[in-house]
Amino acid sequence: MSVTIKDVAARANVAPSTVSRVLSDSPHISDKTKRKVHKVMDEMGYHMNYNARNLAQQSTKTIGIVMKNSTEESMYNTFFPEVIRGISGLCSKYDFSISLTTGESEEEIFNDTVKMVRGKRVDGMIVLYSKKDDRVVPYLIESGIPFVVIGKPLIEPSKIMFVDNDNVQASKEATDYLLNLGHSKIAFIGEDTEFEVGEARLNGFSQAMKERQLDIPEQYLKNLQPDANHGGRVITELMELANPPTALVVTNDLNALIILSALSERGKKVPDDISLISFNNSIISRVSNPPLTTVDTQIFQLGYESASCLIELVKDPSMFKKSVVIPTSIVERKSCVAPKG
Repeated sequence: MSVTIKDVAARANVAPSTVSRVLSDSPHISDKTKRKVHKVMDEMGYHMNYNARNLAQQSTKTIGIVMKNSTEESMYNTFFPEVIRGISGLCSKYDFSISLTTGESEEEIFNDTVKMVRGKRVDGMIVLYSKKDDRVVPYLIESGIPFVVIGKPLIEPSKIMFVDNDNVQASKEATDYLLNLGHSKIAFIGEDTEFEVGEARLNGFSQAMKERQLDIPEQYLKNLQPDANHGGRVITELMELANPPTALVVTNDLNALIILSALSERGKKVPDDISLISFNNSIISRVSNPPLTTVDTQIFQLGYESASCLIELVKDPSMFKKSVVIPTSIVERKSCVAPKG
């Protein structure tokens, strides 16, 4: 015969309602009581009936995750598996599951999101990007479902809870790092500026250069598609300039790996011929040749804090829509040296 909440309550000498509150991790129950009740549950072999509880609470105990691109494309970029690992790390503590959008296009991702919300499949959503002309965030605002954005919202920021780095400052510090080594001819290899993070990092680069009263040739500003052939074209264009750059700021480690390969194919060595600093401090930056100096954006923590904020919001949808800024730091490795001459 299965053990019930009433059985646990009798053994722990508490009310059944107290056991229920312990199971929902109520802040109104003391840690001492929670420990006592959990000890009794372990001794008696009590296992919660999640389906019954979720039906009673009208809760799915599931968080939806809106991907930036198709799942396949996103998983090539080490940022997304790591941020999802952070989300899962927090969700497991509260017995929440996660569900990813699986669309292959922007339209399909939006439709997946609508299906999750309208079908009441999730208690809340985490959007893994902030983008101009995005349809997802306005829909989530309109639907009233709790949600959190990773990135600085571009519309109604006072109404949206978000977790982010200060990407302008992080990019400025990365550029200053190269400037302080003595580089003045620095090119910027960014991402799609439709996404807020790409524009923020470009702004930080520009600020650092302007503070040193250095002009930025238009030919030094590149956006890279995550494609080896495009990386080759970008490097060819930069290296064939009359005054090629002596250093590069590349806005993520995956693109930095593409650029390393393109440079190697053209007989250019990092850092002997050109220095390179990137972003994210992913596994790529540690195993590449040479290991990359990179800005640690604490990807895991971005995911972990976004899930923490969302679960708070699910429990209290009227709470103040706060923002959380995760600090960054530069991890020095072997891809940057002072320029020759």
